[in-house]
Amino acid sequence: MTDTGTTLLAGPEPDISSFRTAMGCFPTGVTLLTQGSGDTLSVMTLNSLTSVSLDPVLLLVSVKRDGRMRPRVAAGGGFAVNVLSEEHRLLSGEFARPDRPAGEEAMRRIGAVEGITGNAVVPSASASFECLLHAEHEAGDHVLLVGRVVALSSEPGARPLLFHRGRYASLV
Repeated sequence: MTDTGTTLLAGPEPDISSFRTAMGCFPTGVTLLTQGSGDTLSVMTLNSLTSVSLDPVLLLVSVKRDGRMRPRVAAGGGFAVNVLSEEHRLLSGEFARPDRPAGEEAMRRIGAVEGITGNAVVPSASASFECLLHAEHEAGDHVLLVGRVVALSSEPGARPLLFHRGRYASLV
């Protein structure tokens, strides 16, 4: 008989640890979400990026409902998403910390320039999407931010920074 994994029988809601373990089976890319630029810049590492629509061009990110980024995006009316490549692994870890840099120091650390929306864009990223806030939806302890893409850039040859089962991974 072939082992097909573990099936957990739980009550109406699985425990958080089991959910995180199961979600870790889904590899994701890693991004830096930016809002503002210069001394107003706020940056966070994010792996919840989803393409939503082609007409209009929309994408979705998920941020903590009570986190720092949500009110900044709402006040600024938009954000940028910078898709990281393998060369950005250290930046990913640095901007995942609660005490991550902000303002001019963050601009310098990520090598950012101000994009057309006024949000920081990382020219060395695999791809960057500048978005105007299109919609916001509460979802448990997070908020889904839907952005209308108004500018983008991409470097298709870059090797993506991947996250799988709680650690960084590489394409083989």
